[in-house]
Amino acid sequence: MSTTAVLAPPRDETRSGSRALFVVCAATLLVLMNYTAPVAVLPETARSLGAGLTTQTWLINAITLGLAATLLVAGSLGDDFGRRRVFRIGLALLAVSTAATAVAPNAGTFIAARVVQGVAGAAILAAGLGLLGHAFHTGAGRAHATARWASMLGAGIAIGPLASAALAAVGSWRWFYVILAALAAVLALAGGPLLEESRAARAARVDVPGVLTLGAGLALLLVAVTTGRTGWLRPATLVPLALAAVLLAAFVAVQARGRAPMLDLALFRRVDFRIATLGALFTGLAALGPSTVLPTLVQRLIGVSALGAAGLAFVWAGASFVVSNQMRRLGTRVAPARQLALGFALTAVGYVTMLGYADARSWLRTIPGLLLSGAGSGLLNAALARMAVASVPADRVAMGSGANNTARYVGAALGVAASITAASSMLPDGQSAGFSAHGADAVLLLGAALAILGIVVALGSFTARSPRRS
Repeated sequence: MSTTAVLAPPRDETRSGSRALFVVCAATLLVLMNYTAPVAVLPETARSLGAGLTTQTWLINAITLGLAATLLVAGSLGDDFGRRRVFRIGLALLAVSTAATAVAPNAGTFIAARVVQGVAGAAILAAGLGLLGHAFHTGAGRAHATARWASMLGAGIAIGPLASAALAAVGSWRWFYVILAALAAVLALAGGPLLEESRAARAARVDVPGVLTLGAGLALLLVAVTTGRTGWLRPATLVPLALAAVLLAAFVAVQARGRAPMLDLALFRRVDFRIATLGALFTGLAALGPSTVLPTLVQRLIGVSALGAAGLAFVWAGASFVVSNQMRRLGTRVAPARQLALGFALTAVGYVTMLGYADARSWLRTIPGLLLSGAGSGLLNAALARMAVASVPADRVAMGSGANNTARYVGAALGVAASITAASSMLPDGQSAGFSAHGADAVLLLGAALAILGIVVALGSFTARSPRRS
């Protein structure tokens, strides 16, 4: 009997979950395409909307703010009030907000619409992975489904910049959002009936204090780190940072004392949940952050076209898609923590391989590193998707997904802000704005250092499991 046959989900489980897997993967693909769409066409979008350098950071990071601030909320609401209901609301909201970005007259409107897109994406990602956790209940089935879902993260990151750049080249950057809004509307209408509703057995109850303190706290944190690139000691950075610290501390207190907390803090006693959450945070910091900024740096420092920069993003994300999709064949034979460690290692090696590309003005020098770091991202995505579902009780799978993805996209926002700060911090004398070749290398070294810390986090699970010697 072949390895693939042994590790395939049971036939009845495949029949019952195949429709859910198709709809959830299609929606996840749309979310990630939308997430990365501005990366390759940032200069054109900024010129059209009249956005300065600081505002351009928000053109990229606004969607991450919406995602990070509401992922855990969306997961909790899905578990309590119905995962299919939250999922469909997310798709409808994605269609409306994406149409708004297509007609945005200025940067403020575009940024506001991107924040709402993030809220919509949070509902789709958290509830969608929860739907898969309900539809696939065996270890092999979940390994198969979550690997497929994780591969859509890489596919979306690969296709989004390429599609937006191609449409910008033949018409306008706005066309991408018109088409994506239409696809989201079709999927919301046609995909909903293919899904089965599922929710936790306990009575539904909204954790209002938790929703308010977490959402506002994360939003203010991301505001602080985004404005931090213009100065970390300015009031515009320090005030939201201090308020974020107060609100997030209040969230922890609320969750510790609440009867029906949005996030059960007792889960952090579980090694798997702790490693999954920290692993997701470092995936955002090390893999998503620097890789999101890389296409813009290549465009501005080497002079590559928007379509060429999107092609480089496709190389990275294509490798991520292939690797994460292939992990379904290994099923439960590879420990997720070992996958995390290997994924971070490949990410670090990939970044180091790309050092000096900007100084040499050679985009070809990025290709081996993009393939290596992209493969690392694929391993990280597959492992985290599996751990997000397996590390929580069966009736809280959407909450587990929300917690995991919250950590991932908070890390991504911090990683993007830190990467832009690093890229613009080593300017030649007389240059007050922009990026430099030394700054490009600083981004790669920062990403490699964060990936090494991710290896330490992943390997910590084995230390925690090993018996203590007397």
